[in-house]
Order: sequence, then C-alpha cells, then structure tokens
Amino acid sequence: MKSNLEGLHYLITGGSSGFGLAIARALVAKGAHVILLGRSKGPLDAAVEELGADHATARVCDVSNASEVNKVFASLPALDGLINNAGMARPGAVENLIAEEVQMQVNTNFLGTVYCCQAAIPLLRKNRANPRIVNISSASAWHHDEMAHLSIYASTKAAVERFTRDLREEVQADGIGVTCLRPGSAWTNFSDGWNEEAVRSGFEAWMKYGPEMDTGMEPEHVAESVAHVLSYPPGVAVDLLEVRPNQPILKPTYEDRQPS
Repeated sequence: MKSNLEGLHYLITGGSSGFGLAIARALVAKGAHVILLGRSKGPLDAAVEELGADHATARVCDVSNASEVNKVFASLPALDGLINNAGMARPGAVENLIAEEVQMQVNTNFLGTVYCCQAAIPLLRKNRANPRIVNISSASAWHHDEMAHLSIYASTKAAVERFTRDLREEVQADGIGVTCLRPGSAWTNFSDGWNEEAVRSGFEAWMKYGPEMDTGMEPEHVAESVAHVLSYPPGVAVDLLEVRPNQPILKPTYEDRQPS
C-alpha cells in the first residue's frame, strides 16, 4: 500500500524510547512530522536530535495528569493522528502488589490513554482528511505465556482494548479511524527499573507455562505496523491488529535473560 503520510503531524506518547521511538523513526521516514511526549526532557531531546528538528518536536508531559495533557494538546496548531504508546509495568504476585505501583500502572496505561484521546478528538475532528487514533495494547492482555506476575499491566491493557471499542463507535461520524494494536514481546528497555526480586519471582512462575517462548520481533516491526494502519484511505480502518514473534526458542534462565 502506498504511504500517504507526507507532511502529516502525529503525536506519540512515550515517544523517547522503545516502541515509541521506533514508531517515530518509521513515520519520519515516510515524511511525517512527529510530536513526542514523555516525562523526561533528556531522552526527549536526544530523540529529537536523532530524528532532526525539522521532523520532530517534543513536549515534557505526564499523560496520567489530565491538566498537563490538556495544556499540551491546546498548544498544538495541527494534529492528524494520535498514537497512545506510553506504558509502564511493575511485576509482582497479586498478594505482594504495592498500592503505589498499581496506581501508577492504571494511571499511565489506561487513564493516560483516555485523557489523550479526550484531548485529541476536538483537534482531529477539525481535520477531515484522514484523522487517526492508534491505541497500543499488549499481547499480555490475552496471552498468559507472555510473562508471569504482570497482572495489573495486562489488566490495564485489556481495559485499553475495551475502551478502544467504544471510542471507535463514538468517533465514526467524525471520520476518525481508530485502531487497537496488540504487540507481543520485543527487545527494548521496557523492564528498566524493575525490582530484581520481583523479576526473579516472575521468571520462576513464567517457566511453569512451558520451556519455550517465541522470539524474533523487534520494535521496528511494531513501528511498521503502526505506519501501515495509518496509511489506509479515509473510510477504512484496522480495528484490531496483533503482531507477535514467531520463532520458538528455549526460555532463558533468570541469570541469562536479555532485556525485555
């Protein structure tokens, strides 16, 4: 399918690393301008420097804070699409969950998606060309073998999927295409900052699902999937797209694990 993203403006939450930065690279390569949102100025500045100031801008914003979200969106002169990618996880068995970490995951992964969609709709409604919203879910919302002890993360992503179904129906009359993208595991820095004891416990529980895991997917595969769904013509939208690795290998031990 021919790309038609030239000159369009897309806002990407969690855009300074991982899937978000990979998505930004893919869209810039197709001629789009990206607005990156993130909590830390340093990584955002580095991402803009890599992508080029002519192709990318960045705003510091905590998407779990509705006031900050509204302020950022109110300052945008134009918007053709929103990619809700910001997300965080903190592993832990249910009985050991820490209330603050539960709230952080719910606020960032689910409420952040809600707040950004609310703020984006009026801007996208003004754009009758081909406005889009892409909400990034996770295969862990449906597949128990992605990783163990991520119950809250998986639950927030399941909530994003249910929310996206209603969102699609509500904005159809405005010509806004809505997609839920459900990626599987890929090698990123997503697990940075996780508690080592909780990760070890999660690994041990994960091994009970079987000795093998699927591998072979990179953040770039998710990025190309986003670019693909954005390229459909007006009146056509991908409702749900799941992209997962497809090469079975033996699971690494905790000691031999790679970044995930």
